[in-house]
Parts: sequence; C-alpha cells; structure tokens
Amino acid sequence: MDGEWKQVKLGTIARVKGGKRLPLGSRLQALNNCHPYIRVVDISNGMIDHDSLLFVPDEVYPQISQYTVESGDVIVSIVGTIGLVAQITSELDGANLTENAAKVCIDDPNVDSAYVMYYLKAPNGQHEIKKNTVGSTQLKLPLYGIQNIEVLLPELSVQRKIAHILSSIDGKISLNRRVNDCLEEIARVIFKHWFIDFEFPNENGEPYKSSGGEMIDSPLGPIPKGWRIGRIEDVCEFSYGKALKADKRIQGRIPVYGSNGQIGWHNESLVSGPGIIVGRKGNPGLIHWSKEDFFPIDTTFYVVQRVGKSIMHFLYFALKHADLPRLSADSAVPGLNRNIAYMQQLVIPTEQLLRDFENRISIIFDLLQTNCWQNQSLSELRDSLLPKLMSGEIRVPVSEKEVDQL
Repeated sequence: MDGEWKQVKLGTIARVKGGKRLPLGSRLQALNNCHPYIRVVDISNGMIDHDSLLFVPDEVYPQISQYTVESGDVIVSIVGTIGLVAQITSELDGANLTENAAKVCIDDPNVDSAYVMYYLKAPNGQHEIKKNTVGSTQLKLPLYGIQNIEVLLPELSVQRKIAHILSSIDGKISLNRRVNDCLEEIARVIFKHWFIDFEFPNENGEPYKSSGGEMIDSPLGPIPKGWRIGRIEDVCEFSYGKALKADKRIQGRIPVYGSNGQIGWHNESLVSGPGIIVGRKGNPGLIHWSKEDFFPIDTTFYVVQRVGKSIMHFLYFALKHADLPRLSADSAVPGLNRNIAYMQQLVIPTEQLLRDFENRISIIFDLLQTNCWQNQSLSELRDSLLPKLMSGEIRVPVSEKEVDQL
C-alpha cells in the first residue's frame, strides 16, 4: 500500500510569487529574442502554447528580468480566467510571467511539482482555488489565497507514479497534435506545389510548369491551359451558423465550433461533415476543418460547395490562401462580410486535377482524424482518472524497482 495521505497547505511546501506587468507604454513583440513572456492566453490544457508566445523587447527586459519562472515551477492564472494551471518546461526556463498569473515553487523535497500541477487541475484542486478566490466585481486569486490552498499528498513515490501516469497520457496527446501539425503542413505544401506553383504532375508524372507545360494569360497572371479564373462565390457558399450558448449544450460527441476553432461538444449536429468553418465575428476569416458532423455557432459561417463532386480539401486550402482575415482588417466594422469575401478571385483547376488532389489529400486527412479521435479518447481517460487518482479513490501501488526508476 502507499501509506497515509496527508492534507497540507501550499504555503508550507512552496514559495508563491507573482508575475510582472510590462512597463507603461511598452509592447510585446512577435520576434523571438529569447525573452518569452507567458500570458494567461498562452496557458492551455495544462501546458504553455509555444506557438502563441510573444516576447519582451531587449530594451524592456532589464526592468522585469527578476520576474521569471524556472523549469518545474507551477503557474496559476489569478485574474480573468482564474485557475488555469501549467508546469514550466526546460524550454521556458527564465521566461517572464504576466502579472495575471503566479508561480508556485516547490521547496519540499518530499513533494513532486508535477503532482501539484495535476492536483490543482483536478476538481478538488479547482474547488480549493475557487474557495480562496476573492472579490465582488472583479474576482482575483491573491497570493495568500494560493498559499492557503490545501493539497492532499501521498508519499513521494506515489506522487511521482500518479504524475507519470497522467503526463504519459498528456505526452501522447501532445505528440498526436505535433504529428497532425506536420500532416497538415505536408498537405499545405502539396496544395501550394500544385495550385500556386503549378507543379502538379502532368500525364508523365513530371512537374507541369518546369517541364514546359503550356501556360495562358489570365487576370491573375499566367495559369495552366484548361484552368480558369473565378470567384469564391462560383465554387462555394458561406452559410450562417446557429446560436448555441454554452448552457444550452448537451454533452455529446459532436464538436461545436466558434470563430476561433472548437469550443465544446454537443449531442446534435447542424452540418454533416466533412466541412469547413469560417470565422465571421471575433476571429473573422479564420478557417477550420471538421472531418465529422459538427455544430457551427452564430459567430461563424460554414461552407457549402456549389459543385457536384466533393472538393472540400481544395476549398479548405484555397480559402486559407485567400487570407480572409485581411478583408475584415480593412473593414470599419469588425467581422467578415461574406459578399466581399465572395468577390475574391481564385484559380480554378480542371475537374480531373481536383479529383486527383482530393484522393491524395483525403488519405492525409484520414490520418489527422484518427489522431483527433485518439486524443478525444485519451482526454476522456485522463479526465476520468484525474479526480480518482488525486482523491485516493484509485490507489497506485509502487514497487521498489519503480521507486528507483521514478
């Protein structure tokens, strides 16, 4: 057995420190200069989203250089969306931390920081965070409130075993996401090679343009013979999504999409998949893909193609290439006007080439969807295990050999 579990306050096993606001008038930059600045928006699913990070300018960094995090620190959001939790990895050692989050630095050698991170993510940890949140108009989790959070601790070897189980699941989910990013990039490169560079395989399997394929003039420049110039409205329609507030959703397996991507689940679909979602308000012009049936809410459009044979994969990449967010940026009212989007020109290939592209890319997207389904199952497994492991309902026996390996 794993011995007795004990209840301790975070303040007795860790130091709690706040982050730092940027100096007045200074702005973050997209250019990576080795001074990442972790914001609340960068915390997702218990991890830091490296792709969304912004960076502190070199001239500003000395003023906030003491407000950094170290590998192993646990960070908690304390303003706005309170209770988001993540652990700092070695890649972000020395990063700056927003004033809207605090770091928990474990001092006790008998406490595993990864276990603490997962405990704070679990329902009992989230309950403790909520219990120590203060304020009437604007809620905030003060540093002393974090120190007062009570954590249930088994012996160290069990903490490490529990953290290892959960981190292994999260690691597989993260790996699947990286694989999917690579698969989509491969598909995007194929689209560009065929429909932007005009190097699709000719009847001999050679790159069309560089092997001397015939090109004709068009309003968008030279295009392959047999192709034509059209508008977005010639190939598809943008239909309006439907309102579905969070409190009206019934938990199911149908993904719900907003303008920034999937935002939840429902038990009924509005549109049959595969399909394309286009941001209308909030994040206008962003393009999302759903392999399965889905529910797009009223901040989105969904794409209905106007041609017979399915060309959804072509449309997905063609709409991404059209840079629709640019259209909303030029508008006085934030949002994507579909009539303006309809007027955007695009190159329309031959039907045979579209069929060839769909056949090739559908294989890649099937692999993408398999990974998505696996991640959904893994997430459900993790979320089911998390409260039971952290409450001791499921006990994790640890052998002497495992203790040496942990």
